[in-house]
Amino acid sequence: MLERLQELAGKEHVWADEPMKLHTTFRAGGCAKYLVEPQSAEQLRELMQMCREADMPYYIVGNGSNLLVSDEGYEGVIIHLFKNMSEARVDGKCLVLQAGVQLVRAARLACKEGLTGLEFASGIPGTVGGALVMNAGAYGGEMKDIVRSVKVLTMDGQVREYTNEEMQFGYRCSRIASEGSVVLEAVLELERGDSDQIQAKMDELKEQRLAKQPLEYGSAGSTFKRPEGYFAGKLIQDAGLRGFSVGDAQVSEKHCGFVINKGNATASEIAELIKEVQRKVLENSGVHLETEVKFLGNF
Repeated sequence: MLERLQELAGKEHVWADEPMKLHTTFRAGGCAKYLVEPQSAEQLRELMQMCREADMPYYIVGNGSNLLVSDEGYEGVIIHLFKNMSEARVDGKCLVLQAGVQLVRAARLACKEGLTGLEFASGIPGTVGGALVMNAGAYGGEMKDIVRSVKVLTMDGQVREYTNEEMQFGYRCSRIASEGSVVLEAVLELERGDSDQIQAKMDELKEQRLAKQPLEYGSAGSTFKRPEGYFAGKLIQDAGLRGFSVGDAQVSEKHCGFVINKGNATASEIAELIKEVQRKVLENSGVHLETEVKFLGNF
């Protein structure tokens, strides 16, 4: 399998037994059997087909900013769309972005071109592809607010283009994950604005993040979805869990909605902490916290 992957993507884009803590913002987890970085949509299509024919599981990863991989690792192929498949261009008031483009880079490009509407994403560490899968959002903005269209690769190897409405965006979800397709490219429709004002807004949001979020530690950002009518961080604080830890995994003292890796936390410790937070919050308030984090492998 390794030889076939190397033949398809090139030896320089294929790794065996690759530590996933190097590819996730939690900085934890075991090794992937294989990690491949396809350089084009056609390579991606062939790679997915090869995995299916070999009955080899595969998983699509961008920046790994919303992922926790088991300490046992992943007995399959990680298809890594990060810093590859990352072309970005401007078309009038639109940004045309491949799936591997980092949101931070996209926001900077929009600012440079005097296009407003993407400021909310300027501090989100993920890629365009991952942001579309989960309808990423922050500070009152969401991807659904600016998407014109999304080009995807379906499970059967077909390229399809969805309109904003066809994407079926919801709170931290879209049709992409449920149907198993893969984002190839997106067109984001923005508005004309003043670059200085756009930069000022991005700077303001950065200051808010630095003040309120534990950015110095490994984490997946907000660990839990916002329960309807509540705030996850407040529920966790009210349950007396600020600073609660399991090994090197800890509920952040700065923001209770963040589970952080203080240094050498294992994926098992992080997962155990998350489950304990869910249990104690349910016991204290009757609210079940759903995770934004995706779990890959055996826990």
